[in-house]
Amino acid sequence: MESFIKSVLIDLKTKKIDFEGLYFILPSKRAGTFLKHHISSLLSQPIFSPTILSIEEFVEELSGLQTIPNTDLLFKLYNVYIKNTKKGNQETFDSFVKWAQILLQDFNEIDRYLIDENKIFDYLSAIKELTHWSLEINQTDLVKNHLKFWKRLKEYHAEFTDYLLQNKEGYQGLIYREANANLEVYIESNTNRKHIFLGFNALNEAESQIIQGLLQNDMAEIYWDTDKTFINDTTHDAGLFVRQHRSKWNYFNQNPFSWPKTYYQEPKNIQTIGVPKLVGQAKYIGQLLSTIKQTNKNLKSVAVVLGEENLLIPVLNSIPKEITKLNVTMGLPLKFVPLASLFEQLFSIHKKDSSNLYYKDVIGIISHPSIYPLFETKFENKSSDIVSHIQRNNLVYIKVSDLKAIATGHKNLIDLLFNSCEDKPQTALKKCSNLIFNIKENLSSNKSLNNLELEYLYRFNSLFNQLLELNSTYKYLNSISTLHILFKELLSLETLDFKGEPLEGLQIMGMLESRVLDFETVIISSVNEGILPSGKTNNSFIPFDVKIQNGLPTFKEKDAVYTYHFYRLLQRAKNVYILYNTEVDTLKGGEKSRFITQLDVENIHKIEHCIISPIVPIIEKEIKEISKTNQVISEIKKLAEKGFSPSTLTNYIRNPMDFYYDKILKIKEFEDVEENIASNTLGSVIHNTLEDLYKPLEGTFLTLEHLKEFKTTINKKVSKHFKDLYKDGDFTKGKNLIIFEIAQRYILNFLNSEIKSLKAKNKIKIVAIEADETIDINIEGLNFPIKLTGKVDRIDEYNGITRIIDYKSGKVEQNKVEISNWEDLTTDYDKYSKSFQILSYAYMMHQKKLIQLPVEAGIISFKNLSGGFLKFGKKASQYSRIKDQAITQSTLDSFELELKKLILEIFNPKINFIEKELTYEN
Repeated sequence: MESFIKSVLIDLKTKKIDFEGLYFILPSKRAGTFLKHHISSLLSQPIFSPTILSIEEFVEELSGLQTIPNTDLLFKLYNVYIKNTKKGNQETFDSFVKWAQILLQDFNEIDRYLIDENKIFDYLSAIKELTHWSLEINQTDLVKNHLKFWKRLKEYHAEFTDYLLQNKEGYQGLIYREANANLEVYIESNTNRKHIFLGFNALNEAESQIIQGLLQNDMAEIYWDTDKTFINDTTHDAGLFVRQHRSKWNYFNQNPFSWPKTYYQEPKNIQTIGVPKLVGQAKYIGQLLSTIKQTNKNLKSVAVVLGEENLLIPVLNSIPKEITKLNVTMGLPLKFVPLASLFEQLFSIHKKDSSNLYYKDVIGIISHPSIYPLFETKFENKSSDIVSHIQRNNLVYIKVSDLKAIATGHKNLIDLLFNSCEDKPQTALKKCSNLIFNIKENLSSNKSLNNLELEYLYRFNSLFNQLLELNSTYKYLNSISTLHILFKELLSLETLDFKGEPLEGLQIMGMLESRVLDFETVIISSVNEGILPSGKTNNSFIPFDVKIQNGLPTFKEKDAVYTYHFYRLLQRAKNVYILYNTEVDTLKGGEKSRFITQLDVENIHKIEHCIISPIVPIIEKEIKEISKTNQVISEIKKLAEKGFSPSTLTNYIRNPMDFYYDKILKIKEFEDVEENIASNTLGSVIHNTLEDLYKPLEGTFLTLEHLKEFKTTINKKVSKHFKDLYKDGDFTKGKNLIIFEIAQRYILNFLNSEIKSLKAKNKIKIVAIEADETIDINIEGLNFPIKLTGKVDRIDEYNGITRIIDYKSGKVEQNKVEISNWEDLTTDYDKYSKSFQILSYAYMMHQKKLIQLPVEAGIISFKNLSGGFLKFGKKASQYSRIKDQAITQSTLDSFELELKKLILEIFNPKINFIEKELTYEN
């Protein structure tokens, strides 16, 4: 394959044109390296290198102005804005930057296409005057200010351009306008200079006039990189602009049009591959490259063209290890750089009052991939230790001083990350720069600094230094909130530009970077509607019809630009792999690009279509099963010696595997910070408060005076227990305050129910509160001690009848404390776990001779206080009424039989721990 650049050079050599004095003008800088390489391959002796410029560099040289960064433009435009807007109508800088970028883009378009600025701005103002929303004859101040803004656009543009011209600076559009104005002088002073323009397609009006002026004065030649297929088809967008140039430029009335070829018609292997999601495409690109590498060892004729910039990092991570040489030439928006999220988090913290830090913000920052290595030093208190301390002490909000007390070896780092910036952007920016140097120093000392990370750090450091310098001059950043808004805008606008050695290895680039370059094998990603082409996007203050009338480009022309780039990549390629995302996206859609459909409709090449679906194996749910080895039995014995609690046994009934993980392996559930008071904390507070109130009354009768006194201490005791259990968590506001009030209300309602009972002439004697007992059980077949342990919330005598009471903070209905068949007691957790629990308490208390049979046992549910004391009952059958609610010796004998059977099952080495499929109640 002979590339376009080499074809041009061969043609120039055939014409005996000396390369040494030529000015080569290219669409992009990247192509210059390839041009130099091809020139050297055609030379028989050394020469001085010709001048090789991108079109932007050439136009800048022609204009005499210097291009300034986009960030500088925002500050300088705001300077013009406040000077030309009354103080009462001025917007703040953070509000201004949200729309200023759109205005700059419009200024850019107007100037690049040499539109009469007075005419278009007056036209825009007149349209807004006609279409404003107010129906009132007398305009309101809001409408007046709105219309004044549109009238001032002309003034803003004129003042802004004058201001920049005085400093010999400019944005791209202004530079193009000035270059066009200087063209005549340039031609007169450089009559012997020969310019070679190659590979251009869509030209703005300024470029068009500059190139035509040089052509007419015999100071230039131009070579178009196109194909006859697109030129001859008057409806094909890939040839739209070149056809326009050929028909409208007077130069081509007398001179040949160089030069459409017929490469596109040559046989090609074209495959379209549908792959789900971006990561799926990245992984598939890696697989393709592995296959290609087997036949193409060098890969220098292979290009991966990314339709979306955010695919770059996943693709780099998917490159096969055997590919050691690759070159990336494209711009990656800073918002896709991993380091961006760190500074986003820091600005989010510091724009608020940072005296109290939210625990998730702290954990997010110290666990960030760029920060946690700074804690992994010779000092103690690594980031994981700090996180553990926060979780262990339930610190929802934490002070900087507390953090420094936790991380004693990292006080300077904590200061750098979390110490208040006092809402001063200058301080925040300096801290960001210092943090970057800390990260770099740490990576260098650990010898883990790679070139990519270095580029990230350098680019962000440059950005922060630029903002520091600009704010020192203009002082528009008056708060960290303003800095944060500007930073988010810049993340989308600024890019990290990768440049490498394009003559070696695999080439990875964006669509625009592929201009003028040719490759035998091309992989194009994200060929979806809304991406390639981008479709209807309207980031402009100029309406569509006004753009049409004034010859400004619309989304139609932008689509034609991408059509050209897409087909130009295919022209000389032999193998083309077109990847698209098969997953529907809410914002971008999921359909494949019209380019793929167009390839089919053209019917020039046979297109091979396929869709790659992830292989999802049918996984049959395997029931986990653990055999009881001697070691497991030994651990169960240790547990039995300490004592089985009713909750431990019901945990086994619910799911033997949970029992195994919790009691045998001693694996505990992950405890996160309890941001909102959990239900178990609420239950513990209620239990502990009632224990405080009733414990002193053991052995005495409850009186109305007792209960009235209890009511006066509810707030104090509930507060104490919340502080004990919720640790440093805050329950004085928000949802936690509501839960705190609920706890008090539960206890108050319970005390009121007790008062009501006493007023009804009932007698209540408190026998025991939180009775913590342990008993021994002798089980035939087990020749070692078995203990049963448990704590009963309350034992009392109600009108002479002993009651064993278990408190529940959740809702319990009567049917949850009833059974019909004793065998079901140890098989169905959801239905019978509460019956098992209260029967266990009755059994233990009887064994300890603390109660005399018959007794009653049941639950008081704080969410169902109207249900009263929910007594255990035995029914003759599932559908019959309760037969007997008294717990007798017969009841406990039947329970003891089921209890011993359950314990024997736990110890039986022939019965494995088998996982149960759990169902959850709504």
